[in-house]
Amino acid sequence: MASALAAKMGLNSLRRKQAKNFNVRITTMDADMEFSCEVLDHDVSKEEPITLNFLAKFYPENAEEELVQDITQHLFFLQVKNKILEEEIYCPPEASVLLASYAVQAKYGDYDPNVHKLGFLAQEELLPKRVINLYQMTAEMWEERITSCYAEHRGRTREDAEMEYLKIAQDLEMYGISYFPIRNKKGTDLLLGVDALGLHIYDPDNKLTPKCSFPWNEIRNISYSDREFAIKPLDKKTDVFKFNSSKLRVNKLILQLCMGNHDLFMRRRRVDSLEVQQMKAQAREERARKRVERQRLEREKHLREVAERARDDLERRLIQLQDEAHMANDALLRSEETADLLAEKAQIAEEEAKLLSQKASEAEAEMQRIKVTAIRSEEERRMMEQKMLEAEMMALKMADESERRAMEADQLKQDLQEARDSERRAKHKLLEITSKSTYSVTPSAVPGDVMPPDLSFSRENLSFDFKDTDMKRLSMEIEKEKVEYMEKSKHLQEQLNELKTEIESLKLKERETPLDILHNENTEKGTSKPWCSATRPWCLPTEL
Repeated sequence: MASALAAKMGLNSLRRKQAKNFNVRITTMDADMEFSCEVLDHDVSKEEPITLNFLAKFYPENAEEELVQDITQHLFFLQVKNKILEEEIYCPPEASVLLASYAVQAKYGDYDPNVHKLGFLAQEELLPKRVINLYQMTAEMWEERITSCYAEHRGRTREDAEMEYLKIAQDLEMYGISYFPIRNKKGTDLLLGVDALGLHIYDPDNKLTPKCSFPWNEIRNISYSDREFAIKPLDKKTDVFKFNSSKLRVNKLILQLCMGNHDLFMRRRRVDSLEVQQMKAQAREERARKRVERQRLEREKHLREVAERARDDLERRLIQLQDEAHMANDALLRSEETADLLAEKAQIAEEEAKLLSQKASEAEAEMQRIKVTAIRSEEERRMMEQKMLEAEMMALKMADESERRAMEADQLKQDLQEARDSERRAKHKLLEITSKSTYSVTPSAVPGDVMPPDLSFSRENLSFDFKDTDMKRLSMEIEKEKVEYMEKSKHLQEQLNELKTEIESLKLKERETPLDILHNENTEKGTSKPWCSATRPWCLPTEL
């Protein structure tokens, strides 16, 4: 295949002039090979080194079946990839991302998130500029899309990734087609496309969809005379298609491509030659050997990964045990310190327990004393309540007595008023009698058994006469009794207040009745009923 590639460079069509030997460096885009060869004289730079690119002149129909050797597959992969990036082969944006992911897999191997971090594709040329300019996406966004597809190709070797790349690329519309400008009989500008399947006629503005196609198995003959080409189909009823090319060298190149692709088209449909069969068998054996070697490497890699994971687990376990030992040692030290501290606390707690026991004994004694005091206080409270009840009863009796004496005083006032009225009538009657007497009567002149009738009337009326001195004496006695009663009432009130103050601290508020509460409120406001005061002038002693 390498000799075929060298023959297809077109050097054998050049005239041999002034051949000379010198070193030439040939770049295959991924490896450099240096060798000595004979270069023919043509329009190339004479400066050393001269860079020559090995390119496949004829594209395979099925890359998986026809590319036998891995080096051929790799070089063809690089050629197709370069043509896609240079937009000589049109590739849709979605297919460009997928092809880029296979190219990354072929170069970097399996995806490893710890190694292939964001930015590792910054210097790589993976997408056509047309695709990049078509979307408002940053380089980081494109890299994220490519990496997402790249992560799914895990387990594929470089050869597998390159072959997947070629399988997708060979389905593109412009794959393997060489375009040449031509004109038909009417002088219309057209494009002639030559590929592994036949000849195609395109509009200059549309290189994707041919206007008409001539498969190799339907073409009987291709000929040209000067600048005119003629395509004769097998079907004699079909007209011969003729077109003109602008340059003679282009006509020769078109003819060479047509002959070569037609020959390869027919050869693919025949049984492979013994040499090709041997090459394919060797390739299969080599691929099988590489597959076994890859499986062995994968198995060893897997075992190494398992061993590394086990080692990492053991290291983590060791670190964990060391940390646990360190923590246990720290915990032991802390526990010892805690034990010492607890011992001190226990001693302090024991002393506090003794102190609390002593205080408990004192509290018990104090409780006994309080209980005794409470019992005494209860008895005293009952006695004070009894005294208060007796005082209230006495106050009620005195109130009744004061009421009774008030009634007696009213009766005495009434009797006094009647007596005074009788006295006034008697005085008035006496004055009348005195003024009517025209003579004075002496006791010696009048016999004892002879008395005037009017005099006897006067005696009868005078029997109710009182002297002013008696009335004054009576009033003084009443006033004296009143003062004494008020002093007694005042003393009683003070005694009641003192008693109330003594028992107030022993009163149970929750047991107060509504009347008790009302009485307390009236007492605080000063609106309670007084026992006896100057506002009650009718209070008189019962002795009157």
